[in-house]
Amino acid sequence: MEEKLTELKRLLGEVYDLNGALSLLHWDQSTYMPSEGAAARGRQMAVLEKISHEKMTNPRMGQLLEELMPYEESLPYDSDEASLIRVARRKFEKANRIPSSFMAEMANHGAQTMQAWTEARPADDFSKVRPYLEKSLEYSRKLADFFPGYDHIADPLIDFEDEGMKSATLRRLFSDLRGELVPLVKAVTEQEPVDDSCLRKFYPEKGQWDFGVDVIQRLGYDFNRGRQDKTPHPFMIKFSLGDIRITTRVDEYNLGDGLLSTIHESGHAMYEQGIDKSFEGTPLADGTSAGVHESQSRLWENIVGRSREFWEYFYPRLQQVFPEQLDSVSLDTFHRAINKVQPSLIRTESDELTYNLHVMIRFDLELAMLEGKLAIKDLPEAWRERYRSDLGVVSNDDKDGVLQDVHWFMSATVGGSFQGYTLGNILSAQFYKQALKAHPEITGQIREGSFHTLHSWLTENIYRHGSKYTADELTKKVTGSALDIDPYIRYLKGKFGQLYSL
Repeated sequence: MEEKLTELKRLLGEVYDLNGALSLLHWDQSTYMPSEGAAARGRQMAVLEKISHEKMTNPRMGQLLEELMPYEESLPYDSDEASLIRVARRKFEKANRIPSSFMAEMANHGAQTMQAWTEARPADDFSKVRPYLEKSLEYSRKLADFFPGYDHIADPLIDFEDEGMKSATLRRLFSDLRGELVPLVKAVTEQEPVDDSCLRKFYPEKGQWDFGVDVIQRLGYDFNRGRQDKTPHPFMIKFSLGDIRITTRVDEYNLGDGLLSTIHESGHAMYEQGIDKSFEGTPLADGTSAGVHESQSRLWENIVGRSREFWEYFYPRLQQVFPEQLDSVSLDTFHRAINKVQPSLIRTESDELTYNLHVMIRFDLELAMLEGKLAIKDLPEAWRERYRSDLGVVSNDDKDGVLQDVHWFMSATVGGSFQGYTLGNILSAQFYKQALKAHPEITGQIREGSFHTLHSWLTENIYRHGSKYTADELTKKVTGSALDIDPYIRYLKGKFGQLYSL
């Protein structure tokens, strides 16, 4: 059995390294690749995707997994060996439903669509990506059909990102959440608008960049195993457990955008950097779901990065970097500004209260497209109408409308892209509540610029496990209960109730 397990790890390691090479090509495309390289990049990614998928569906892989089943059953469920076999089997069975040629086609199409988006968004030209998006919708439906028996066509796509979740479950969850959020947003926005002009002054890029790097190093991001670069839409990407990179963007007239994006992506990266190094080269060396991953980026960005305690430590240092802009601005004014609640057009720049409404709009539009109720040609207007009805704001262009998010243009699929953000918000409060229960001193430590206790607790309870557990298993293991919106609602009501004297 030990020999069979060793052979399984060798085969899985080849897939792991091929996927790392694919990620490197994607990172390069999103950062430094010249535009004329898009066609060749699509072919290169298609070749690697095909080889990776063929290796993952190798009959020998299936034979080994079958032969190792008695060994797996003889071990404790949460042992590393049993978990590796269990997770590898799930991935093998899922991959076997999809032809390798189809995966190659999607990889090529995704690379071409990504390049089209990078040109279409600054040009505010939806027509450049419309045919690509129409083809992505076709691919999405075909992909779902490789998993017959679904209740809704979006369910297989959602399952790729958040295993076990279904559209019906998410609709109920989002309905419950909306019922709590809308009255809270209304109560806040009926008050006198917060003055956030202190964030809209001129802040030179280098000062923003250096300050952000200092912040995330203090949070725990390890630059010996990572780096940060610029990109139109920030992301985290992993090539191995020793090379986990982040990207950000900087707006010299919006101080919060770059800094909060940097903290957000470092949250993703610290999760991956905290995975048990013995998992390297196996399917366990990944975050367990989109929702759990987002719980970490949103925890560090919002619960920590927008907190009063965080800024009690960092604001004097920020004033030293930008004395001309901030010397006359009090901590209270700055803290209220960075937590300003105001319906807006851009998801990634939105406040904590309205953020989930952006996610729900996208989720509903995805379902409508997959169901055939919304044609791609009508998507821009449908987008504007939902923003008008849900948030009371309307974009005059597509650049800040339907083209603002890269998700539909980078993966060759429509569906399963956005629910993880709201699941992450909910889980962030649930996990943080447990961290404070274990270590009430965390709040005081944040005030002093110390994040070691929180980072260590997250590493011990979440990060190190990689994908040993499903999101549901991990949530119950860490918090003692399943996904629960109550801690998140309590957090929002407590924070914004205090900020806005509700």
